[in-house]
Amino acid sequence: MRNFILRRLLQTIPMLFLASLLIFMLFAFTPGDFIDGNVTLTAQRAAELKALYGLDQPMLTRYFRWLGQLLQGNLGFSLQYQIPVSQLLNQYIWNSFLLAAISMVLYWGIALAVGIVSALKPYSLFDHVVSVVIFAAMSFPTFFLCLLLIKWFAVDLHWLPVGGMTNTGSDATGWAWVMQVAAHLILPVLALVMLQAGSLTRYFRASMLDVIRMDFIRTARAKGLRERTVIFKHALRNALLPLITLMGFELPGLFSGAIITEKVFNWPGAGHINIDSLAARDYPVLMGFTLFLAVLTILGNLIADVLYAWADPRIRVKS
Repeated sequence: MRNFILRRLLQTIPMLFLASLLIFMLFAFTPGDFIDGNVTLTAQRAAELKALYGLDQPMLTRYFRWLGQLLQGNLGFSLQYQIPVSQLLNQYIWNSFLLAAISMVLYWGIALAVGIVSALKPYSLFDHVVSVVIFAAMSFPTFFLCLLLIKWFAVDLHWLPVGGMTNTGSDATGWAWVMQVAAHLILPVLALVMLQAGSLTRYFRASMLDVIRMDFIRTARAKGLRERTVIFKHALRNALLPLITLMGFELPGLFSGAIITEKVFNWPGAGHINIDSLAARDYPVLMGFTLFLAVLTILGNLIADVLYAWADPRIRVKS
C-alpha cells in the first residue's frame, strides 16, 4: 500500500506542472486585462501600470515568474481588490466550504437512503415517484430554481431571508450570529440539494441493482442471513465501490460547484468573487482560483485512488 501511494504522489508532480502551464496559457491568450478594461486610465498611465505588474514582459518570462511565486506560496496580486490573491481567497473560501459541505452531507445522505430503497423496490410506486421528482428537479436551470425559491419562501411567504450571509447592518455575535447564518443558508442549501441529489440517487440505485443480482447475494440469503445484514454488510459495501470515484470530484466541488448559486443568493463565497473578477478581467484572481481547483481535483483523485485500493486489494496488485 505504501508503494502504491508513493507512485500516485510522484505522478501528481508532472500533472501539477502541466496544470499550471495550461492555466497560465489560457488566461495569457485571453484578450485584454484589468488595465485595458479601465477606460479612465490614459495610455501613459496604462503603460506604467503594465510595466509595474510585469504585464509588458514576454509570455515565457511571465510564466516562469508566476511559477516561481507559486513555489513560494504566492498566488499573485489582485488588481481589482489590491490585496494578495491568497489573502482574498482566504477571506471568502471558507464561506463557500460551509455552504458546499452542508449541502454535500445532505444530498449524499438523501441519495444513499432513497437510492437503496429504490433498488430494493424497483419499478414500484415509490420508485416511479422518485424518478419523476428527480428528473423534475434536474430539469430546472440553476439560476431559475434559485429565483423560484426566493420568490416562494422569501418574497411571497416571508419565511426566509432573500440572500446574503447575515442580516443587513447586523452586528450580532455568538449564538445570534449562528442563527442568522443558519437562516440564510437554508435557501442556497435547498437549491444545491435539489440540483445534486437527483443524479447521485440514480447512481446509487443503479449500483445497488447490479450488486443485489449477483451470486454472492443469493448465497448470503440462502445461508439464512437476515435481510438487513445482506443489504448493509454485503450489498451496500460492494455497491459503494464504483461511487468512490465520484467522491474524488466532490473535493473541488466543495468550492466550485455553487458559483451560480452564490451569485444569485449574494452569498459571500469564492464563487461570488470569481464571477466579479471575471467581469473585471482580474486574471491573477482567476488564475489563482483555477489553480486551487486544479490542485483539489488532483488531490481528490489521489484520495479516491487510495480509497479504492484500500477497498479492493486487486487494484494495488494491478498497479
